[in-house]
Amino acid sequence: MDSKKVKELKQALIKELQEVSTESNLEEFRLQHLTRQGTIAEIFAGLKELDADQKRIMGPELNALKKEINALFEAQKETIFQQKLKVAQDKEKYFDVTISKPVGHGSLHPYTRVTEEIQSIFMSMGFQVADGPELVTEFFNFTALNIPDDHPAREESDTFWIDHNRLLRTQTSTVQIQTMKHQKPPIAIIAPGRTMRNEATDASHDFMFMQFEGLYVGKNVSVANLLATLKSFLSTFFGKKVNLRVRPGYFPFVEPGLEIDATCPFCTKGCSVCKQTKWIELMGAGLVHPNVLKHCDLDPEEYSGFAFGFGLTRLVMLKYQISDIRLLHSGTIEFLKQF
Repeated sequence: MDSKKVKELKQALIKELQEVSTESNLEEFRLQHLTRQGTIAEIFAGLKELDADQKRIMGPELNALKKEINALFEAQKETIFQQKLKVAQDKEKYFDVTISKPVGHGSLHPYTRVTEEIQSIFMSMGFQVADGPELVTEFFNFTALNIPDDHPAREESDTFWIDHNRLLRTQTSTVQIQTMKHQKPPIAIIAPGRTMRNEATDASHDFMFMQFEGLYVGKNVSVANLLATLKSFLSTFFGKKVNLRVRPGYFPFVEPGLEIDATCPFCTKGCSVCKQTKWIELMGAGLVHPNVLKHCDLDPEEYSGFAFGFGLTRLVMLKYQISDIRLLHSGTIEFLKQF
C-alpha cells in the first residue's frame, strides 16, 4: 500500500458512494467498507507490515481517507433521508390517518463514536484490535495478572462471581492474557470492552463500565516507548498537543506501575473539568510484570513489554463533557439525539 493506491481507493469509494441511492445500498456500502472487517480496516491492518518511516507517512493518509469517506457517507445518508422525507411530506397532501408520519433517523452512540476514533488512531500506529469473553475464569482475571489470593478485588463485595471459579470480568486485561497465551511476540493490541464490578450506582459510578486496554510485548521495551505511545495517542484524540505527568502507582500486573495525568485539553488556566488543577487523571500503566509473562509462558529474560488501561467511559464523558455516567446507559432519546 502506497500513497498512489490510497488515492485510487479514495476515488473508487467516492464514486461508489455517489451512486448509492437507497438506504439498503447505503448499508451494504457501510458493511463492505466501514466496519471492523471492511476495506478500510483491512488496509489499516496492513500497516503492521510497513517499516517505521512508511508508517509515519501512511498512517496520517489512511486516517484522512477514513475521515473523508465517513463524512461523505454521513452526507449521503442525510441526502437519502431528506429525499425520503420529501416523498412522505408530498403524500401528506392527501391526508390518510393510516399512514404514520416519518420519524428522525438515529445516530451512533457516544461509546461507538469514541471507540471507533480510538481504534483508528491505534491501528494507524500498528496496533490490532483484540477481543475476549466477558465470562472468564479466576486464572485469567486474577492469577495470571499477578493479583494475590488475599486481594480485596477477589471478594464478592467487589466482583460478580458465577461460581467458585468463573466470574464476570472486572477488567479487559483478561484479553491481554488470552492474547499472550495464543500469540508469540511481537504483540501490539488494544482491547476495548465492557467490564462489571459489584458497585453502587451514582452519577460517577456504575456496576458496568467500558474500559480500553493496550499491550505491547517485544524485546528491549522501555518506559520511554510507553510514554511516547500514550502522548501521541492523547494528542491526536484531543486534537491538540498534550503533555503528560507521571506519578508512581501500584498495580499488581506491572512493575514499575505508573499513574498518568495529562494537561487539560479544555483549558490553560483551570476549569470545572480539571477542577482548577490544569491536569486530568487518565490512566494506569507500566511495564508488564515478569510474573505475568511467566504465566503466559513467555521468558521475561527475553521479552518485555508495556501495558496501559483507562476507563473508556471517562474518556467519553470528558470528550462530550457529560456530567452523569447513568445517562450513557439510560436510552433517553433527549440525551442520545445530541450525538
